[in-house]
Amino acid sequence: MKKLASTLALSALALATSAQAAPATYGIDPTHTFASFEQLHFGTSTVRGRFDKKDGSITIDRAARTGKAEIVFDLNGINTGVEPFNAHLKSADFFDVANHPKATFVGTQFSFEGDKVSVVAGALTMRGKTHPVTLKAVRFNCYENTMIKREVCGGDFETTIKRSLWGVNFGLDFGFADDTKVTIQVEAIQQ
Repeated sequence: MKKLASTLALSALALATSAQAAPATYGIDPTHTFASFEQLHFGTSTVRGRFDKKDGSITIDRAARTGKAEIVFDLNGINTGVEPFNAHLKSADFFDVANHPKATFVGTQFSFEGDKVSVVAGALTMRGKTHPVTLKAVRFNCYENTMIKREVCGGDFETTIKRSLWGVNFGLDFGFADDTKVTIQVEAIQQ
C-alpha cells in the first residue's frame, strides 16, 4: 500500500511538472496592447503616436526558455491625436498605408532572466521591407487575472530603429530624426 501511494504521488508530481513545462499560448489583449513611437521634431520637441488596431499571439515555453511572438498592426489605426497629421502619416510620405496597410513584428528568439522574458529578437516588416529588430523588456510579468480567471503575461518592450531602413524618409533632409523610439506595451491572455 505504501509503495502504491508513493507511485501515485510521483506520478502526480511528474504530471504537474510536465504541465508546467509545456509551452503556453497567449492571445493579444487589444485593450492593453499598443505600439507607440517617439521622434524628435527639429531637435526641439518630441512627436508621439501609437497604433490602436492590432492582433497577434505569443507562445512562451519557460522550461525550454524559448518563445515566439507575432503581432500585426493595422496602420490605418495610427493615432497622434491630430487628425491631419494622422492622414499625412498614412500617405506615401511615411507609411504608405494604401499599398502597405499592415506592419508585422515576428519575434523568434527569446532571452530570459530567471523566469522572466528580458529580450525578444525578431524582424519587423513594414512598407514591404523586413529588417531585424531587438526589443528589450523594460518590465515583464505574469499574473492570474481574477476577473477572467486566466493567466496574463506582458510588459513594455523598447527599441530604437532607423526608419529610413523601411523607406520612411520624409523630412530627413530638413531636420527630422531618423532614429525613432518604439515601445510595444503588450498584455496577452493565456488561451
